[in-house]
Amino acid sequence: MIRLAKVIVFSAALVPAGLLIRGMLAGNLGVNPAETVQLETGRWALKFLFLSLAVTPVRRLTGWNPAIKFRRMLGLFAFFYATLHLLAYWSFDLGFALAAMAADVAKRPFIAFGFTAFLLMLPLAVTSTRGWIRRLGKRWSQVHRLVYAAAICVVIHFALKVKVFTGDPVVYTALLAVLLGFRVLWWLRTARRPA
Repeated sequence: MIRLAKVIVFSAALVPAGLLIRGMLAGNLGVNPAETVQLETGRWALKFLFLSLAVTPVRRLTGWNPAIKFRRMLGLFAFFYATLHLLAYWSFDLGFALAAMAADVAKRPFIAFGFTAFLLMLPLAVTSTRGWIRRLGKRWSQVHRLVYAAAICVVIHFALKVKVFTGDPVVYTALLAVLLGFRVLWWLRTARRPA
């Protein structure tokens, strides 16, 4: 049953990428297809990152332990769409020029936060295999706490990009506060328990 559910989730997670490819081939991504690809891949990276962060609260609140089996897949799809987002920006805006990207990161804060988020997600994706989990042992959990910093950077990146703190940026900020707040409360509750 879990295996079938994972196949369904995996297939569904590829739908946004498939729709973008179909739109590109059909030429119906609007007046600025490059911007559409950048925006959509960025939005899906954010959504999958939040879904992966929601797994632990859902599991603890509902007691549905199989939820944990989807966390790695959701996190990897967040990295997948973040990689497409970065490649779309680097290719369409900068023609794959490394120097131009470095200058952009130094000059524009919203690019710096987005790039930092990608760098923070990189070790999470690399160490998501069973081999790395075994190799790192207890340190694996410590490394994967980088996801919290990555999520904060992504939300700031999004808010600075749209330049207004209304609508989606407010929603994502509130969601992040809830997801991180849950972890803080859980940690406090656990820390207060007698040994």
